[in-house]
Amino acid sequence: MGEPLATGGVPWLLEPGAFGIGWAGTGRNGVFSPDTMASTTPYQPTSRRPIGEPFRATARGAVRACVRLGIHPDVISYLSIVAAGLAAIGFWQSGRRPWLLLVAPVFCYVRLWFNMLDGMVALASGKASRHGEILNDLPDRISDVLIFAGVAHSGWSAQASGYWAAIFALLTAYVGTFGQAVGVGRQFGGVMSKPWRMVALNAGAWATLAAVLANDGRVRFGGLTILDWTCLLIVLGCVETIAVRLGAIMRGLKNPDPSGTKG
Repeated sequence: MGEPLATGGVPWLLEPGAFGIGWAGTGRNGVFSPDTMASTTPYQPTSRRPIGEPFRATARGAVRACVRLGIHPDVISYLSIVAAGLAAIGFWQSGRRPWLLLVAPVFCYVRLWFNMLDGMVALASGKASRHGEILNDLPDRISDVLIFAGVAHSGWSAQASGYWAAIFALLTAYVGTFGQAVGVGRQFGGVMSKPWRMVALNAGAWATLAAVLANDGRVRFGGLTILDWTCLLIVLGCVETIAVRLGAIMRGLKNPDPSGTKG
């Protein structure tokens, strides 16, 4: 019998970098153990937003390109803030240049696309992490505030309308994270999730532009502008969404899901 690997035998098998594995997966004295091997398993997010297959399909080529070029998913998360900032500027300046009401919502969708792309790239490149989950979520909240602040200062709505929409957008997302925090999974239910807030805002912006062009500039109905009504609809939808998510969390606490990925 030859000497044990740890004392002689084939010592180069235990050297850092052998077979490209370094010391990852080894315990004390270079001995492999299940506990240390588990630490090398790629991180998998426990809660992911359901996304329609047609929308995901638009990003597959971009995912391959990002992985090939080594573009980090965090960079894509930051780009979503840039897109939201451009949308905000578009809304803000649309009071003097109404045609920007046509363009600003497009950047809202670009923001959503980047929000989807960063997660897809993180998983495809094996760079998903807890740190990445924070950077995936925080830019979303910044983006919501930027976009609705732009609406608030556009001149097409009362400032309060835009800011109340921003507040309720934040509350809706905040309640969604409660489930993940208490172990029943991130909640995405309700009628006014992030994508539908952008769709509602898109409809309000384009309806405002149509009214400006075809209705002698009249955009006020029942004492409120079209974008005021839009923001009110978003707030009411957020209230419903908050109730739906809280209800799902409470049910999850009473009847725990062993996987922890409910919702």
